[in-house]
Amino acid sequence: MTSFDLSRYGIRVTDIHRNTAVPVLYEIGLRKEAGTAISDTGALLVYSGEKTGRSPKDKRIVRNPESEANIDWGPINIGLDKHTYQVNHERAIDYLNICDRLFVVDAFAGWDPKYRLKVRIICTRAYHALFMQNMLIMPTAAELAEFGEPDYVIFNAGGFPANLYTSEMTSKTSIDLHLERKEVVILGTQYAGEMKKGIFSIMNYLMPLEGVLPMHCSANVGKSGDVSILFGLSGTGKTTLSADPKRKLIGDDEHCWTDEGTFNIEGGCYAKAINLSAENEPDIFRAIRFGTVLENVVYDKLSRRVDYTDTSFTENTRASYPISYIENVQMPCVAGHPKNIIFLTADAFGVLPPVSKLTPEQASYHFISGYTAKVAGTEMGVTEPQATFSACFGAAFMMWHPNKYAELLAEKIKKHHVTAWLVNTGWTGGAYGVGSRIKLKYTRAMIDAIHGGDFDGVKFTRDEAFGFQIPEACPGVPNALLVPKNTWDDKKAYDATKAKLIALFNQNFKKYAAGVNAQIIAAGPKEN
Repeated sequence: MTSFDLSRYGIRVTDIHRNTAVPVLYEIGLRKEAGTAISDTGALLVYSGEKTGRSPKDKRIVRNPESEANIDWGPINIGLDKHTYQVNHERAIDYLNICDRLFVVDAFAGWDPKYRLKVRIICTRAYHALFMQNMLIMPTAAELAEFGEPDYVIFNAGGFPANLYTSEMTSKTSIDLHLERKEVVILGTQYAGEMKKGIFSIMNYLMPLEGVLPMHCSANVGKSGDVSILFGLSGTGKTTLSADPKRKLIGDDEHCWTDEGTFNIEGGCYAKAINLSAENEPDIFRAIRFGTVLENVVYDKLSRRVDYTDTSFTENTRASYPISYIENVQMPCVAGHPKNIIFLTADAFGVLPPVSKLTPEQASYHFISGYTAKVAGTEMGVTEPQATFSACFGAAFMMWHPNKYAELLAEKIKKHHVTAWLVNTGWTGGAYGVGSRIKLKYTRAMIDAIHGGDFDGVKFTRDEAFGFQIPEACPGVPNALLVPKNTWDDKKAYDATKAKLIALFNQNFKKYAAGVNAQIIAAGPKEN
């Protein structure tokens, strides 16, 4: 307990734990929070309750003249009036005031001191405090003494529901961002990722105002200082491929690209734990130890051994740990300008080449599209792959129109002479159900070739429809694999599937076309 005062927020609770030592958070969590335990490797086992993932349909942004014209309003960025925000804010403060104890985390978002935010988290659970102490950049004792007033405050009252009868509420969950008051209010969900992504949304709004590109991506750096940025939706291999033993990890999820270089927004990693194994992801597996939060996993009650294959509670099992728990990491998490940008997609249609080179305009087009494909499932009537598009590879967190981020990307690619690549980690020899998944060893060989400059002297073939350049050779990869049509037995089926995928790209892009410059639109695939 400290004497830290929260009365400026109307909070009268006196038992306040600020930037608390990890063993103390363990003790409080184990004694006071139901379902909390310790795994056989020392991680803190926690449950988030009813909500085991984010609630994007319940995110709201307060409409205000100062920022209203900048927001890309719609089904992702949903507006909220000031009065309703005040109702929810008051509801959160009332709930926090009836709690026996509260936790405060004062820390930084952003490793570059020029752009970092001072963030204050006020929450009710030791689990949430430990999670955010892992995910943010913790100040030194001297920095904490000089911390002063934060730039943004998150009031996490997630243990108390929003009032369904309040105007504009669609459920008992509400995550409200007020840019002018510099506050986030959380009601009706105890899923810790809402705090993390709330901060990312704030950075996604603020950074473009300073000519900085915020990115939902992983990043690593080679021995010569060459930086690679890897974009990719879930299941494309972003985390796996960025954890490269020959390169240092800068971060696994959120970064910014400034006039000086790149920096990680976060101080930790939030890795998916489903099917985690020491063989496939050794770095993450070794990071699960004392101080790590293991969220919503199933474990043996006697041995406390975690079964990472058991998804009976949720498929979205997670591990949160400080980035310092990864052995091969760049500290501080700041580096130079990217040399390569890699867009990862798991194309279950089997149409896109395993590796291809993009122009800056094509890079912007694929950035806005954010394409991958889900494989056919067990649903009745689902017999073929399903295309998935998420603008800027993180639509749920983008506050401006996607073109704002795409133009920043194209500008920085040109200015810093960056090479952009599209890497397909999906299917070859046919679509899902006919073809096979491209072997990880081949994908790693292609990533190594990008980093090693092995494509510099190789001939390229231009794809007439998509316009990208396909290398004719790659060390460690069979030449026949590089051109998708060559891997299909049924060439007519390939042509038909390719035409279908192009149509899906173009149909998706229509919703952005009005706000996108003509050069980027022209870089899209051409239908016959």
